[in-house]
Amino acid sequence: MSDLTHFNEHGRAKMVDISGKNETKRIAIAKSCIEMKKAVYENIVEQKNKKGDVLAVAQVAGIMGAKQTANLIPMCHPIPITGVNLQFDWQNQEKENVKLVITAEVKTVGATGVEMEALTAASLAALTVYDMCKAVDKSMVIGPTYLVEKSGGKSGDYKRDQLSE
Repeated sequence: MSDLTHFNEHGRAKMVDISGKNETKRIAIAKSCIEMKKAVYENIVEQKNKKGDVLAVAQVAGIMGAKQTANLIPMCHPIPITGVNLQFDWQNQEKENVKLVITAEVKTVGATGVEMEALTAASLAALTVYDMCKAVDKSMVIGPTYLVEKSGGKSGDYKRDQLSE
């Protein structure tokens, strides 16, 4: 278990000590997707959803999710987030199954990264779309969710290989 940083010498969970790490600017970008029937897509873009503006609510949910990550994932450090932005991109609008790609970018200046915050933001935005549209169609599929890139910190930069997206 020596390679696993969230376990102590007895094999029990621990929060990693980051007190000796340098503060650096850190950025993480994550994506999640939600696939839906064309009727759900039309309901969203034509703003006919009875619960309100689906993407506006999902945007706020993603931001809130990034800020609450340490409360949701046990070993995450509460960190000062300096910025969160979400983008929504539609794919396959002409087909029967339409995909919404959600991209979340999270920034901080700190001793630990924001990968989990970006993943949480993208995931929560997708879950919010599902929640707001489930009355129209419960067969929506969420995923994949993945880290696109991250910068800063001791482990250096990471950029996902385009072939694996």
